[in-house]
Amino acid sequence: MGSMSIWHWLILLVIVLLLFGAGKVPKLMGDMAKGIKAFKEGMKEATSDETPKPSDASPAAAQVPPPEIKKDTAKV
Repeated sequence: MGSMSIWHWLILLVIVLLLFGAGKVPKLMGDMAKGIKAFKEGMKEATSDETPKPSDASPAAAQVPPPEIKKDTAKV
C-alpha cells in the first residue's frame, strides 16, 4: 500500500502529458539539464579560484633578475 505500482506511474505520466503537452516536457527536461551543467561548472570555477596554482607563481619569480650590488670604486 505504501509503494506505487507501475499503473500509478503510468496514470501520473498521462496526467502530466495532458497538463503540459508532449512538446513541453522535453523542453523542460532540457532546461533542467542545462541548469545542472551550469551549476557544476560554477562549482568547478569557484574551487579553482580559491586555490592558486603553485606553477603559476614560480615562473614569474624566476624571471625577475636579482638586484645588482655595485661596489664603490671611487677613492676618497
